[in-house]
Amino acid sequence: MRRFLINQAKGLVDHSRRQHHKSPSFLSPQSRPLASLSRFFSSTSEMSASDSTSSLPVTLDSINPKVLKCEYAVRGEIVNIAQKLQEDLKANKDAYPFDEIIYCNIGNPQSLGQLPIRFFREVLALCDHASLLDESETHGLFSTDSIDRAWKILDQIPGRATGAYSHSQGIKGLRDVIAAGIEARDGFPADPNDIFLTDGASPAVHMMMQLLLSSKKDGILCPIPQYPLYSASIALHGGSLVPYYLDEATGWGLEISDLKKQLEEARSKGIAVRALVVINPGNPTGQVLAEDNQRDIVNFCKQEGLVLLADEVYQENVYVPDKKFHSFKKVARSLGYGEKDISLVSFQSVSKGYYGECGKRGGYMEVTGFTSDVREQIYKMASVNLCSNISGQILASLVMSPPKKEMEFSHPWLNVQRLWKTVSTV
Repeated sequence: MRRFLINQAKGLVDHSRRQHHKSPSFLSPQSRPLASLSRFFSSTSEMSASDSTSSLPVTLDSINPKVLKCEYAVRGEIVNIAQKLQEDLKANKDAYPFDEIIYCNIGNPQSLGQLPIRFFREVLALCDHASLLDESETHGLFSTDSIDRAWKILDQIPGRATGAYSHSQGIKGLRDVIAAGIEARDGFPADPNDIFLTDGASPAVHMMMQLLLSSKKDGILCPIPQYPLYSASIALHGGSLVPYYLDEATGWGLEISDLKKQLEEARSKGIAVRALVVINPGNPTGQVLAEDNQRDIVNFCKQEGLVLLADEVYQENVYVPDKKFHSFKKVARSLGYGEKDISLVSFQSVSKGYYGECGKRGGYMEVTGFTSDVREQIYKMASVNLCSNISGQILASLVMSPPKKEMEFSHPWLNVQRLWKTVSTV
């Protein structure tokens, strides 16, 4: 990787010299000046040289080898180079043909200027500073909807203390709200006891990988292209990534024949494939799976005894009129599969959708189709982490139950544009 970047940079020397005006630089191999890269790699090499002579007890040879195998490119070496360039820009603004670095390596909309939803932020502010609710001026500064929702949420929090630990799965009243939102979206019952609130969807994914993987003999079917969280977490927890390949010609759909081929090949190598990861809507491919394709996937998991790990964090990001998001739980229940028929974990996050509250770290997983003794182990893992942050929990409940305009619509999936008209931005 380092050699590739240096070679790319060497080919840019003349290009950089020809630039006579400044413009923002997107993070791409074509926009990295050689001088800065050379300084970056030089300092890195010097650091490595000094590390090799260190007498400190922790070295690359002594740490967990699973950490060394774990790679997460969207926050890896390219971002380190960008941060170095940004520091160089502060000290020497005239050294580069640009004056700004725009970080597009990961979905982070508010860092690029997207404004937060005012309703969400008002409710958070009132919950965190509850004494404001007793002030007369508050009614002139905050919407009635925000004030009413804040009171409802605070009544669900023991002691109205947002700075205290909560139940390990999350505040029960907030899980009730989320379950009601899932039920409204899917048309099938949802149990708040199936909801585990987490600091974004990523910790929930790690929790399931930790549960399912014990050695390289355990595998997870994972899409290619994929969001690198999955390959990284599989490596970190010591399992084997079993790739299946999305077909661009069919709208990046999943070919069941390819799934079977990859599954059989893995099993022939002695790998016990435990689960299938599906990202829908897709990341990075952006597809929305057709409902019949989803039915085929659910039947495949049922027949092969696989846990279906459904990454559904982009469920609000559907912009094509003839495409519609359907949750895998809805599809499974429509096929008649219940709790005892298929194991399904659905992931949702407040970082995506129209809200983009990445830094608030809110999310949840809905865990269905697991025996009570296995559920106890999942709860134990959640308990080790004590609980997710309370602001993220509150946001997750707001995302799944946004304000309604004159009770026109029962849930956000009917028409997100109405929400934009109802709730102004900060």
